[in-house]
Amino acid sequence: MLKKLIVFGAVMAALASCQESVSRNESARILAIGDSLMTWNSTLGKSVPHVIEKELKEPVVDRAVSGAWMTTRNNGGDGKGFSIPYQYVEGDWDWVVINGGGNDLLFGCGCGKCDGVIDEMISEDGTTGQIPEFLRRVRDDGARVLYFGYLRSPGLLTPIEHCKNDGNELETRLVRFATEEEGVIFATMADVVPKGGLSYFSPDLIHPSRKSSRKIGQRLAEIITFYDTREEFPADEGQLDLIAEQPAPVLAFQEE
Repeated sequence: MLKKLIVFGAVMAALASCQESVSRNESARILAIGDSLMTWNSTLGKSVPHVIEKELKEPVVDRAVSGAWMTTRNNGGDGKGFSIPYQYVEGDWDWVVINGGGNDLLFGCGCGKCDGVIDEMISEDGTTGQIPEFLRRVRDDGARVLYFGYLRSPGLLTPIEHCKNDGNELETRLVRFATEEEGVIFATMADVVPKGGLSYFSPDLIHPSRKSSRKIGQRLAEIITFYDTREEFPADEGQLDLIAEQPAPVLAFQEE
């Protein structure tokens, strides 16, 4: 067990050190922060931020870290990098692309009795909690916020089927927040994976394959392009029905 913890700590430290430096990308107007759904396939140059870069033909600063939680917490040292709000760096951003919350559910409450963990992240009515507070701060700094949800696994048996209800509840609250909040968009990914879509996942049946990272990145790039020419974000309440109809969400998972 001790050996596993040492190896795990080394892996997480290495991943954290791979965060892009803002100073090296001073021309970038898009910042990406989040967990392993964002970072997966990055070593191949095929992660979600890489796809956004390719689609928009412009740089994206990627400061996401695998294993990151949305809630801020004391996880040794200053904890920065492992809590998504600490990944955020103020800048002249037009867009901040964000995902997160899955690790909080899986490791914070085991996708069991998660009411308290979900409430800490975002209230039932979507108005208060660490996520609304953080997203408002990013928005008030001058950026548009694009928060995207997790994949689903219809027709597949994954290691985290028990996370279905809590994942759906979290995303339902996020939709409520984005529907009422100016300058914030929630993009569902609940319809990306077709029934039995095994090729949409890595071998662990948890993380996205390159195909899924590509589809997520393309969707986000389309949203950015669409709203770059608009001042307002029309609400898409239909996402609530889409989320409710989907089976278990595939949540970002800490590597072991």
